[in-house]
Amino acid sequence: MSTIALRRRTEPGTERASRDWRDARVQAFAILWIGFSVAPILFGLDKFFDVLVDWPKYLAPWIDDIAPGSAKDFMHVVGGVEIVAGLAVALKPRYGAYLVAAWLGGIIVNLLSYSGYYDVALRDFGLLLGALALARLASVYDPPLRSR
Repeated sequence: MSTIALRRRTEPGTERASRDWRDARVQAFAILWIGFSVAPILFGLDKFFDVLVDWPKYLAPWIDDIAPGSAKDFMHVVGGVEIVAGLAVALKPRYGAYLVAAWLGGIIVNLLSYSGYYDVALRDFGLLLGALALARLASVYDPPLRSR
């Protein structure tokens, strides 16, 4: 049965491509899926331990001024959100990738409003584009949730 015939028999937006691991598109999906699952979880965990970097130094002073508690406390919240975002990508990349992209957008706003971290903001913009690419690939390789 051709792909066109298969698509006509399913509801719009529910088509799913086969996962032939020899296909470069499937490989790209897998690389992005794994990367955007693992990286946010690891970075989130590090917000509690500061092994990689002293994370509070990346928090714009205006955010630190309006957030309750210290910058370190705020980074613990950020770490929790990042862990949840990574788990969301791992479980359902179709939706979790958009969560990570939105979170990266917030990080970029923070960094652009704080002089001296424009290079990190540019890197995070590249990551945001990668998260959006994952979301688009997931629309093909990850079936939508079914409502009952």
